[in-house]
Amino acid sequence: MLQNIIEIIILSAIQGISEFIPVSSSAHLILVSSLYNFKSGSLLIDVSLHLGSLMAIIYFFKDELFDVRNNKRLISLIILGSIPLIIVGYILYSTGLIYNLRNIKVIAWSTLIFGIILFIADRSRFDKKISTNLNFKLILFIGIFQVISLVPGVSRAGITITASRILKFNRVDSSKISFLLSIPALAGASILSMKDILNQPIEINYLIVIAIVSSFIFSFLTVKFFLIYINRFSMNLFVIYRIVISIILFSLIY
Repeated sequence: MLQNIIEIIILSAIQGISEFIPVSSSAHLILVSSLYNFKSGSLLIDVSLHLGSLMAIIYFFKDELFDVRNNKRLISLIILGSIPLIIVGYILYSTGLIYNLRNIKVIAWSTLIFGIILFIADRSRFDKKISTNLNFKLILFIGIFQVISLVPGVSRAGITITASRILKFNRVDSSKISFLLSIPALAGASILSMKDILNQPIEINYLIVIAIVSSFIFSFLTVKFFLIYINRFSMNLFVIYRIVISIILFSLIY
């Protein structure tokens, strides 16, 4: 029992932290689960972890999301920017092609390559803001980039922040765009997984509750402190981390 709880908390920490910073949550979950052979992992646990993150980001941005009258344009932009990921993601998952990408070699190369691209994009010193500069054309550009995050190791947060920085948005607003785009992404991933879960016997137990609650806590704290951090510092720390991880993976592969 204690071992199961510890495993769930570890998975919740990985999901909650890596989902919202540019290091790829899917890559970390795949690697940790395969290296340590967690017995508590399951499709229902995965959905619970994503659900906790989804609830956290909705709660964090509740003022923007629930004030529809004053933020109707922003909400419309987020929906539009999510369409490419939803369409391509559904095709890859329904055909099973997505599982061909889930190997350590792909993760190693994508972690390195897109870490370097993030470093280059983050050199921008421009200061565009969501409130005045984000429009349908720019959000669609970011949304198309987000599709690349379906490859494990790319990082959905990383690629959307990269695209936003290429478009000259400041670091904080680039991160906020990434966070807001995570809402439809997390919801879509949960819905796709639920389709498979409904074909299996569902047993709601204490591990599901722990997964949701702990994922919510880790996710909320990550978003809060990442915005504080990125307001003062560059993305270099995350770029270095990605390079180190890719080197370790290359040493295992080659």
